[in-house]
Amino acid sequence: MAVATFPGVFVQEVPSGVRTITGVPTSITAFVGQTGMGPINAPTIINNFGDFGRIFGGLNAKSSVSYAVRDFFQNGGGQAVVVRLFQLKTSPPSTEHADGVATVTFPTTSSPPATLVLRASNPGTWGNGLAVTLTVLDQTNSGQLAQLKEIATQLGLDNTVAANLNSIFNLTITSGGVTETIPNVTFVPSLRTVTDVLKVGNSASQFVEFDATSTATSATDATTLKSLTDSHGVLIPSKGTGGGDSAALGDTTYVPTDGSKTGIFALDKTDIFNILCIPPDTRLAADISWADTDNPVFQAAASYCVTRRAMLLIDPPHTMTISTASTVVGTLALAADQARNSAMYFPRVIESDPLNGGRTGNFVSCGAVAGIMATTDGARGVWKAPAGIDAAISGIQGLSISITDAENGQINPIGVNALRTFPIIGSVVWGARTLRGADLLADDYKYVPVRRFALFLEESLVRGLKFAVFEPNDEPLWAQIRLNVGAFLNNLFRQGAFQGKSPRDAYFVKADSETTTQNDINLGIVNVLVGFAPLKPAEFVIIKIQQIAGQVTT
Repeated sequence: MAVATFPGVFVQEVPSGVRTITGVPTSITAFVGQTGMGPINAPTIINNFGDFGRIFGGLNAKSSVSYAVRDFFQNGGGQAVVVRLFQLKTSPPSTEHADGVATVTFPTTSSPPATLVLRASNPGTWGNGLAVTLTVLDQTNSGQLAQLKEIATQLGLDNTVAANLNSIFNLTITSGGVTETIPNVTFVPSLRTVTDVLKVGNSASQFVEFDATSTATSATDATTLKSLTDSHGVLIPSKGTGGGDSAALGDTTYVPTDGSKTGIFALDKTDIFNILCIPPDTRLAADISWADTDNPVFQAAASYCVTRRAMLLIDPPHTMTISTASTVVGTLALAADQARNSAMYFPRVIESDPLNGGRTGNFVSCGAVAGIMATTDGARGVWKAPAGIDAAISGIQGLSISITDAENGQINPIGVNALRTFPIIGSVVWGARTLRGADLLADDYKYVPVRRFALFLEESLVRGLKFAVFEPNDEPLWAQIRLNVGAFLNNLFRQGAFQGKSPRDAYFVKADSETTTQNDINLGIVNVLVGFAPLKPAEFVIIKIQQIAGQVTT
């Protein structure tokens, strides 16, 4: 506030009280499971399948997650979060290291022998394809010597000491057709010592890190390494060895019991996700189709989704049929709040597998359905059911079971959504119920779009109302809350998100002395009541036809 100490005109800026609430994303999909490469238990955001290939190795015959991610982007998905899981083998073969991490070794001729050892940045057989080349500059070449001395000075080294010049080298690393160069690395202490540049957990290389078993860390070792280079100063490339893929993932790998932020709980490290997919980990014997994710994993994931305001897409067992659907749903044994945040789509989809000679097999549909949800959200809004003739499933050969209308009528009333194939239209999502959507239950959150829209509202308001924390708890604050929440809901109303002809019919916001009593104020609580009239899908279209008798004279 301006202090009036002399006669004149003073300006005081007064806050408007408007704090715009922004809607959160609605279709960021998390995938948890085994991949060919990539960081372990570290949720990584990807925006296309190219990102997945660069970070996680692309399609992998041992990873159903890779196929699910492909289906997600094939069907219009925009952003995904991938968590790679890895389980050590109890008795790895002699050709693999115990941790499955490949190493690249450069031996020296010093006595005793010393080695420079680099390790792959993460486990997997992909590390066996690493090729690392070490290059040094030639001190007998005047031009290169001048360049080498300049580099030494920049690195904080005495450029008059030959051992320091011998210690400087470049690394060229190739993996999967991608090449990267790490220039001006030294053995002796400098601004770019190899132990720092390739530090574990903070390496300048995407592919390799310095291995603690290295013993070649001195200028003398550098000199012996240099003696092994060719006339161009290049040491023959070393190949990675000892890499191994994950063992089959156990339930405790998905759902750790030690309280660690691994498995599905690694997603605690990411800000937000809206949909969770946990594709099966193993293939069926002698087939390219996939087995099942265990029920305990789905149960824990459903509970976790409740806390994160996300939807879980549950893939049915590969043995499930129309007649066993009710048993399968009952065996899941989900609590009411877990079932509201879960949905099941049946049957599986048939896809060709380019890694198995183009043979077709049964794949889970969670990735494709999540992609369709993302497409529907972008085109119509999260309040629109991701189902119908516009919800076509792209990139598949067909469905593992052809469902008839009568069979659809058996699974729909128990909350299992059908994938159907119709002439001309093709294969589409033909159901929009949560696993709390059984007719017998008559739940408020029977439908997927209603539940997802409610989760969207909850998350948006939780984030948008943080400004109210620690504000004076009285009418000025309540008025601000009503103003900002009302503006947010009115914007959604104009987009057609609510039922009702007017805002009064569509929603209300109440924050006043009735919702927040003096006792609440004393406890530091402000209560905000938000009501909304959701749009529910037209699941059944009833057509009544009546014959007109004509002009009958009476």
